[in-house]
Amino acid sequence: MGSRQAMEKIIIPNWKKWLSYLVPIKIEQSTSEYNPLLLVKLARGRLQLLTENAIYSYDDLYDNFDHAFHEIDLKNRKIEETLVLGLGLGSIPFLIETKHQLKTYITAIEIDEEIIRLASKYSLHRLNNPIDCVCADAEIFLDATEEKFDLICMDVFEDEKIPAQFSSPEFLETIKEKLNPDGIFLFNHLATTAQDKDIAKKYFHEIFTQAFPEGAIVSTKHNYVMLNDSKFLKRKKAEI
Repeated sequence: MGSRQAMEKIIIPNWKKWLSYLVPIKIEQSTSEYNPLLLVKLARGRLQLLTENAIYSYDDLYDNFDHAFHEIDLKNRKIEETLVLGLGLGSIPFLIETKHQLKTYITAIEIDEEIIRLASKYSLHRLNNPIDCVCADAEIFLDATEEKFDLICMDVFEDEKIPAQFSSPEFLETIKEKLNPDGIFLFNHLATTAQDKDIAKKYFHEIFTQAFPEGAIVSTKHNYVMLNDSKFLKRKKAEI
């Protein structure tokens, strides 16, 4: 589904952005087969997409990937093809272009057609990088595609949980197959509570590093972003 040009596009006026620094503004509420609640809000001048229990997007304040991108030397790497698994309102494409000045072709996989509609309506038209939004199950897409990518960002959640199939060893092996030589893979994992952190560490050490033995964790405020190879980091991270 690459038809964002044909969809309605909304530009948020500056007065609303300024007002949202005082109080968050509800823009649109929706629902879908996959998400009983989808809420577009304006907060601190940024677009948010929220579900009942999670923030799916927050423009340049989507700290998990912003922090991870800062830890990697993206500017000196050749990244022509990027794959984003889980679109939200497009925070990852937004960060890649506006904060990290990366020029790349982006393929965004999102199973929820309503999320693609909202992203196309409010967010994606702000960007210059070409973005192909594909409405598909990420697992099926990866099995079917013959493309390879220089950067893969995994951000698939159902509310605050990662669907089991996207944590499996088989999924990680598929990711390896779809990475170009020297490609970068980032896997966003919840790490808010002590229990979340324990689960994430166990997953990293017992499963993730089986596929990516040189993997590393970038610790952010509420999440661990797992990286396929520590050599991509600007500086060595402490072991978690």
